[in-house]
Amino acid sequence: MSYIDNIIAIIEKKDAGQPEFIQAAKEVLESLRIIVDQDSIYEKSGLLERLVEPERAIIFRVPWVDDAGKVQVNRGFRVQYNSAIGPYKGGLRFHPSVNISIIKFLGFEQTFKNSLTGLPMGGGKGGSDFDPKGKSDNEVMRFCQSFMTELYRHIGPDTDVPAGDIGVGGREIGFMYGQYKKIVNRFEGVLTGKGIGWGGSLARTEATGYGLIYIVEEYLKKIGDGFKGKTVAISGGGNVAIFAAQKVMSLGATVVSMSDSNGSIYHKAGLNLDTMKDIKIINRDRISKYADIHKDAVYTDVSKGRVWDIPCDIALPCATQNELLIDDAKKLVSNGCKIVGEGANMPTAMDATEYFLSKGVAFFPGKAANAGGVATSGLEMSQNSARLSWSFEEVDAKLNKIMANIFHSIDSAAKEYGKPGNFVLGANIAGFKKVAKAMMDQGVV
Repeated sequence: MSYIDNIIAIIEKKDAGQPEFIQAAKEVLESLRIIVDQDSIYEKSGLLERLVEPERAIIFRVPWVDDAGKVQVNRGFRVQYNSAIGPYKGGLRFHPSVNISIIKFLGFEQTFKNSLTGLPMGGGKGGSDFDPKGKSDNEVMRFCQSFMTELYRHIGPDTDVPAGDIGVGGREIGFMYGQYKKIVNRFEGVLTGKGIGWGGSLARTEATGYGLIYIVEEYLKKIGDGFKGKTVAISGGGNVAIFAAQKVMSLGATVVSMSDSNGSIYHKAGLNLDTMKDIKIINRDRISKYADIHKDAVYTDVSKGRVWDIPCDIALPCATQNELLIDDAKKLVSNGCKIVGEGANMPTAMDATEYFLSKGVAFFPGKAANAGGVATSGLEMSQNSARLSWSFEEVDAKLNKIMANIFHSIDSAAKEYGKPGNFVLGANIAGFKKVAKAMMDQGVV
């Protein structure tokens, strides 16, 4: 049995109840065969055994009181995955689906994503099975304060710097930061995604969506093309989807779809982004409202159709993990889709990813394509440490450069290992090599 096969067997046995983590780990490990099989140093140092095991996993209860005076209890998580190249860095997700498998898969992916940015950040992730949807601001505040009352003892500006993710936006970050500051009596850069005026970075809200477009744009430049005239299908309706749409529209593309957990909107003439922002960001409403306002748009319930049924040149899955399945991939390819960029974390099932690659689709995995958010979080950390505030244009220019560098890094790695155009393999190898070297330089710790 090869070293890679042995590690896969170990995680399938030890983590049998963690399908999302196993999926993420196998996807990375399969890409690493081409490099690990060439050098026995990885096996001699037990590097992969250490790489797939988080340095620390914290699970805790989060009691809070709802508006009716009833005590509710949720479960909180923080997985500090790998600190070889810097303090743990990764978001907090508040969603009913959150469990240890999802947090481990996200933390594992985050390790390589952060490596690709070129910034000194390790990998971590956290969250809770708390659902902020339908909760009052006061209920969300009480939950966030209780969550931070435990989490604060495990984080710090040089230890672990959480950020937002699904269900955790500016409101939640504000409530958690206020509680952290009250407990430790220090104003420091321990959370990113903070409000402008109290440590937040301009362009952070837009960063993941913008970064997704920047990496695809760099690829298009390389092949002598651009976004102008392209039809783009986007899933999701949060910040990533909305700001990816905003940026790609500014470059001349037509965005025809967005979605939420209930269904999807298809607007062949092109989405009205102001309407979508009002519905999803300001009012936190369901996406079906869009069709009530724009009568030429079509709303499809999730039980009756998929956002990926829509013909497009470029598909950008920006919702959640495993939202794009093999049948979706086949439908996209048959409808002429040539580029897929993951705005979410692992939104494409493994067999769907393999299908895209087999058909010559330019496929950009999340650890590269959605690294813009954490890259800008890293820039926020730098501003906090230096007590500086950069303009939107300065941050956006740095983000664009980071994403362009990521493209060239994964492109070069794919070519170096004989798989030109395979950006999944390129991203995994480029991210791995930096983390692996740091781990070996630091000994068995």
